Amino acid sequence: MSIQAHAYSLKRRLLLTLLASIALVWLATAVFSYFDARHELDELLDAHLAQSVSLLLAQTGHEPEEIDTERMPLLHKRARSVAIQVWENGKVLRLHSASAPAGRLSPKDEGFSDALIAGKRWRVFSAWDAERRYLVQVGERYETRGEIAASLAKNLLLPLLFALPLLGLLVWFGVARGLSPLAALGRQVAERDPGNLGTLDAGEIPMEVMPLVENLNRLFGRVAQLIENERRFTADASHELRTPLAALKTQAQVARASANDAERAHALDNVIAGCDRASHLVQQLLTLARLDPDEPGTAAEACDLQALARTAVAELAPYALSKHVDIDLAEGAAAQTAGHAGLIAILLRNLIDNAIRYSREGGSVHVSVARANGSATLTVSDQGPGIPADERGKVGQRFYRVLGTEEFGSGLGLSIVKRIAELHGASVELGEGEQGRGLSVTVIFRQR
Repeated sequence: MSIQAHAYSLKRRLLLTLLASIALVWLATAVFSYFDARHELDELLDAHLAQSVSLLLAQTGHEPEEIDTERMPLLHKRARSVAIQVWENGKVLRLHSASAPAGRLSPKDEGFSDALIAGKRWRVFSAWDAERRYLVQVGERYETRGEIAASLAKNLLLPLLFALPLLGLLVWFGVARGLSPLAALGRQVAERDPGNLGTLDAGEIPMEVMPLVENLNRLFGRVAQLIENERRFTADASHELRTPLAALKTQAQVARASANDAERAHALDNVIAGCDRASHLVQQLLTLARLDPDEPGTAAEACDLQALARTAVAELAPYALSKHVDIDLAEGAAAQTAGHAGLIAILLRNLIDNAIRYSREGGSVHVSVARANGSATLTVSDQGPGIPADERGKVGQRFYRVLGTEEFGSGLGLSIVKRIAELHGASVELGEGEQGRGLSVTVIFRQR
């Protein structure tokens, strides 16, 4: 499935998210401001009605007939939405504005009230003068209040129509500038040679992207190591298999050219022995190749070294018997260590196989497991030719064999042992065998 099928524009998503968030917050603020302003506006206009009534009551000392309010000029566009009435004894209309109806604005004589006049809602304030002779009523249409509130809401929302495109443009440029290091990183990866597994140049990468770059660099490092391991395995295999295959070919040619059955049988025996050596070499190469990755591949578990050693000794006892070599496992309590049982079993088989392989006829191999100072130790000793002290540091190198060794081998056994030990955080120590004879290999598994 194509990656682009699930790809999306980060810039577009950020832009839409930011603009939608701004619009929602602005809208919520506008709605809240509208209702709050509407409440305050009602309070203000109610106060204006009450103040107007107070002013008119202060003028009731004059004869109302002297003021002709019906010819009062309309000094403001909203003047028709306000009505004024002065009633004598609450029954006779003595004074009114041009916009006032013929009947009372409200049947209520005191305070605020709402009235429906000619299909329109009015807000009315009523009050008597001190002698309770004149009743003054001042009313205002609710429609006017709604128009003022709508105008206020319009003024709150109108800037959003101009601000959103401008904000969108600014956000787009800001996001594009912020993501430019990502684009540069993408170009850097796209333009690099397929064989270039070096680290990426972080440059001015944002902190949020730095973990991605670091993980990519670690991935490149692991891939480079894997490729190097493959190259090394291929080179090792081609180098080491060349000699046994050439020997097999030579022995096969000898068998074909043999004039008698004894010579032919001897050549075929050599072919079989050569096949065994090649098979052993291939097995060792494959084992070492599987151990090259940094991780063993399975979770660590509690391993009983004594039990694993017992199994390995039992598996290799027939081989020791064929070589006329005695092999024994020292009795001891279970020694637990955290690790991978399969790998530790391979380590044991290689150590014991090497010890048997290089032991003289009639010799012995001793295997022991112990626990001391929080560490589990595994020791395999033989009575073979041993390894000079000045050459022990080279033994773990691939295909290294001590000069003068007559027994065939791949030179990979101790390389496999050291690699498995490294995977378990263990160390390998080489020394002289019992009574100064042969070789003793000790693997120390430290508590983790």
